[in-house]
Amino acid sequence: MKLNIQVKYLLLVFFVLFKFWLQYHLIIPDYTLHRDEFLHLDQGQHLDWGYVSVPPLTAWISYVVYLLGNTVFWVKFFPALFGALTILVVWKTIESIKGNLFALILGAVSVLFSVILRMNILYQPNSLDILLWTLFYYTIIQYIKTENSKWLYFAGIVFAFGFLNKYNIIFLILGLLPAIILTPQRKVFANKHLYFALILAVLIVLPNLVWQFQHDFPVIGHMKELKETQLENVEIGDFIKEQILFFFGAFFVLLIGFVSFWKYKPFKEYKVFFWAFVLTMVIFIFFKAKAYYTIGLYPVLLAFGAVYTEDLLQGKWLRYLRPVTIIIPILLFVPMYNLAFPNVEPAYIKEHPKKYKELGMLEWEDGEEHDLPQDFADMLGWDELAQKTDKALTTIDNTKYTLVLCDNYGQAGAINFYSKNKSVKAVSFNADYINWFPLENKIETIIWVKEVENKKEAIEIGVKKFKNVIVFDSIENTLAREYGTTIFILKNPKTDINASLKKWISESKE
Repeated sequence: MKLNIQVKYLLLVFFVLFKFWLQYHLIIPDYTLHRDEFLHLDQGQHLDWGYVSVPPLTAWISYVVYLLGNTVFWVKFFPALFGALTILVVWKTIESIKGNLFALILGAVSVLFSVILRMNILYQPNSLDILLWTLFYYTIIQYIKTENSKWLYFAGIVFAFGFLNKYNIIFLILGLLPAIILTPQRKVFANKHLYFALILAVLIVLPNLVWQFQHDFPVIGHMKELKETQLENVEIGDFIKEQILFFFGAFFVLLIGFVSFWKYKPFKEYKVFFWAFVLTMVIFIFFKAKAYYTIGLYPVLLAFGAVYTEDLLQGKWLRYLRPVTIIIPILLFVPMYNLAFPNVEPAYIKEHPKKYKELGMLEWEDGEEHDLPQDFADMLGWDELAQKTDKALTTIDNTKYTLVLCDNYGQAGAINFYSKNKSVKAVSFNADYINWFPLENKIETIIWVKEVENKKEAIEIGVKKFKNVIVFDSIENTLAREYGTTIFILKNPKTDINASLKKWISESKE
């Protein structure tokens, strides 16, 4: 028994360490950080209880990244950590529902070699979101097993931190509540501790709710913009196809997990998870959510599937199939290794687009097909932009009175991260940067970073406020999403630029 525990412990350590190693080897140096990562890192320099696009938890983690040196290593460490912890929670879930060594290995392999690897390469709220969904379901399993009310409080705390990380954890509750009503687990509504746990959760998230109220609920405007610019292009067929691809290698484990709630007697008390999955998925489809929003639903199902697979392969000859079921997720992952990750040179992808196109990876949020997957194109050109902005700054005598004004948050964040000149912070009227304009000094020069199709029109805009408009440089990487973004230098203002900026900021917030 002691030896078995030691083997389990060593295997778990192996999976965790291998997970970290793998995450750091899935991106080649041709790619920089992603545009969203820059925004989240800059939020860590402006700590608050809320932001325009996301709740505050990622910003708090960004501050820790900053304290650790703000290097790429630490930027990538935290999503890798959250992915490793997801494996740990699935492992503990399998142990809780009486899975043995084979089920533990199958569950860990199924989670490891999946879309979660892709999610964990980027520093975004998504990695922690998946972990917290999985952890929340784990607390529900523990409550069902023990009926100990402490697990309701743990669930409330996990939900609260999930809410402070990403608001879409609300969909978990919207799917789970009717699922509970449909099963004998509805008796929990008679437990007063459920409502105390709810109060605890509300108290934890209250500062963020107050922040939203004080700022006229920017999350509503953000969701409206998201719907108009991205979610309108979501097709139900593509949504369903991506669900299959997310855990393609372990899809059979998921199917077995679904069956287990009806065929495996020990799991009948957990049928609430079947209905929670179905109802949450229906809600996501109804709201035309992005396909990856659903990923947090799957790890707990893989745990149930792994345990039932172990039970199914109990016979004398069937036991020989166990190694096969473990190898399948690994073998099916291999073809995806050079497709789903930025570990292939961008030029190669452009020259060999067939497989990427077949998988729908070249279609962006705008509904159009491009040379690279959107996430990959969003990881190019940023260091070039920062270097050229630095060169533009060297032409200015006193940068104290200089503002770097960008079109979008990616440009601003990339300049702030990669620039060698830390005395000047880039801003934008886009996302949270609109609240971070440094206007304590009178602005005399603007380094204007702008996406342009017609430079002549941009110059005409500039000369309305400045006597001198210089076209300095532009991003030349044709595969970057920011290709053609141009750096202008605006000198000698004709009017009070600070007053104009304050007016534009006020108008942009309305």
